[in-house]
Amino acid sequence: MARIVGVDIPDNKRGEVALTYIYGIGRSRATSILEEAGVDKDLKVKDWDDDQFGAIRKVINESFKVEGELRSEVQMNIKRLMDIGSYRGIRHRIGLPVRGQSTKNNARTRKGKRKTVANKKMATK
Repeated sequence: MARIVGVDIPDNKRGEVALTYIYGIGRSRATSILEEAGVDKDLKVKDWDDDQFGAIRKVINESFKVEGELRSEVQMNIKRLMDIGSYRGIRHRIGLPVRGQSTKNNARTRKGKRKTVANKKMATK
């Protein structure tokens, strides 16, 4: 296992795929990082040498927010929305979908497990 930005990336995968294990790096960003560092994207991580590791670390540290720094920024943005009381902030606060999705039938991921409300029986005369 190789370690970049505090994350163990798998040795037996291609560089392009292995870098996606880092929070904040997807396929296209991984490709651009490897291109900028001068590393072949098809080369497996176990075949990288120390110079290539150093170049990749340098590119990531200089150019991108990743892992803890990015997570904290995202959390701060959500907290800011909740503090100013915007519509999106209120939806975050009460745990409902934020981006306009319907909640009548779906949205179980955000709403959680179903809470069944029992019907009251009519009193017999």
